[in-house]
Amino acid sequence: MSFYDVPDGVEIRGRYDHQFAQILTRDALQFVAGLQREFRGQVRFALECRREAKKRYNSGGSPGFDPATRFIRESNWKCATVPPAVADRSVEITGPVERKMIINALNSGAKVFMADFEDALSPSWENLMKGHVNLRDAVNQTITFHDQARNRVYKLNDTIAKLFVRPRGWHLPEAHIIIDGEPAIGCLVDFGLYFYHNHAMYRSAHGAGFGPFFYLPKMENSREARIWNNVFERAEKTAGIERGSIRATVLIETLPAVFQMDEILYELRDHSVGLNCGRWDYIFSYIKTFQAHPDRLLPDRVQVGMSQHFMRCYSDLLIRTCHRRGVHAMGGMAAQIPIRDDPAANEAALELVRKDKLREVRAGHDGTWAAHPGLIKPILEVFTSNMAGKANQIQTAAREDADAITEEDLVQMPRGTRSLEGLRLNTRVGIQYLAAWLTGTGSVPLYNLMEDAATAEISRVQNWQWIKYGAVLNGDGVKIRVTPELFAKVVEEEIERIKREVGLEKFTRGRYQEAGKIFAKQCTTPELDDFLTLDAYNLIVLYINTYMIIITKVYIIHKINKICVESLARDPQYCEIHKIFRCWYLNISLLQSYNKTKDKETSTLI
Repeated sequence: MSFYDVPDGVEIRGRYDHQFAQILTRDALQFVAGLQREFRGQVRFALECRREAKKRYNSGGSPGFDPATRFIRESNWKCATVPPAVADRSVEITGPVERKMIINALNSGAKVFMADFEDALSPSWENLMKGHVNLRDAVNQTITFHDQARNRVYKLNDTIAKLFVRPRGWHLPEAHIIIDGEPAIGCLVDFGLYFYHNHAMYRSAHGAGFGPFFYLPKMENSREARIWNNVFERAEKTAGIERGSIRATVLIETLPAVFQMDEILYELRDHSVGLNCGRWDYIFSYIKTFQAHPDRLLPDRVQVGMSQHFMRCYSDLLIRTCHRRGVHAMGGMAAQIPIRDDPAANEAALELVRKDKLREVRAGHDGTWAAHPGLIKPILEVFTSNMAGKANQIQTAAREDADAITEEDLVQMPRGTRSLEGLRLNTRVGIQYLAAWLTGTGSVPLYNLMEDAATAEISRVQNWQWIKYGAVLNGDGVKIRVTPELFAKVVEEEIERIKREVGLEKFTRGRYQEAGKIFAKQCTTPELDDFLTLDAYNLIVLYINTYMIIITKVYIIHKINKICVESLARDPQYCEIHKIFRCWYLNISLLQSYNKTKDKETSTLI
């Protein structure tokens, strides 16, 4: 049995794999551990500040512009000049760090591919480590994928998108890596391993002397941006590269952050290439921020689009802020996916995408997001035909009119109706996404849309809000009040609908029943959980670590008694242990394929 070569104070609890060991080298882990030791105190304080802000909002307060940083908002300063390699970001595609996905996204014709360790990825040990192997191969341009089912080999084209990487948010741990007795900070693991192995090659082969490039999620204020800036400076100094080589775009996807956009850019001004309208998470954050305000019950999520006043103001102010500071103002996600079996419906969906992107480019956005390669061409046509041949609109779309946007504009209640179908859709999407997430998939096509953690979060918190305050569903012509009893009935009926839609075989193999229980619990809990993925992450870790405990105990027995693997197999009492031990001993990754029943059966033998 092989083990990772780890520095003092570092422990790896994920399974050993020789490819993973090429990523988890002693020096790379030392770099990650150094980041954790230097910045963990700052991260703890930032998360405590989030909790204090939550208390203020729950006591009737509302986010707003900070008087103490008014001088930053009113001063005439600029961020560092945008690197030429990423001047044109007119259309960006996003997706998880899966091997085939990376190849297709880099080949898609998009200007940028954002490889996602966050909302589009279920952070199992296998997904994370394979993701780092895949990104290393992508940066080295050696990545290939053999699809045996189609007998097709995928490889990179001569011209590919620029690679950005999105690490996890500050709040998420990495429980498979222990540093000084505590779980590693997930985003520092994601950033540290990727930067350590790829910065030199990326700068020389892709970034024209700049890079690597990143997207930073879930921040709520400039204090959190300052930590990232310090991380970047520490990484650049360690690597011996110029200050300002690393560049990042911050997703403005929390309501508090929209009041801190100038301050966030100011903290990252030597490392910034702009802000992005993370509009799905932004809706989730609106509900979460006002969770204790029963006068802010949102309408059906499908009605909360960019035509709503608070969403339009959010977008306009982001454009104004970015262009005033000399960086990109990126638009939101188009989550549609091609409808291959219905050309008319597909064209109607594409027309909606075109209208949304036309609105963005005319408003002044420099680029936008897409979830599927099939959207790249029509979106690119919209942007290129409306930007007068320029790579971006930083110098041409000042949007000075957005200076008149007020705090009240940014928190105005969205208008619309609530319906039983909205409750059902939230429930159906939430359960199916969570079931996929528990089995290792973080980006799921549902009802012709690509759903990730952000849209699942909207479903969860909106259900919670409606149940908590007994919202009246007034969109169906009949006024029905949402109660726990009504919701329980909806959950039961929607699970049956999911079973019919996916088929009995897939339903039986999946974790839909478990997902339904978890989702229902999170929608009815007295106190709203901050993040769906933070709560559900424990299930992934425990599910894997159960086997780690079994394997460790079997291995100890084997070593102490000098019993060969074959002798264990001869004793029926140890047959199940032997199966798992042998798979581990041969480094075969079968841990995640055992279902919970087998897990419980095996645990009784120890």
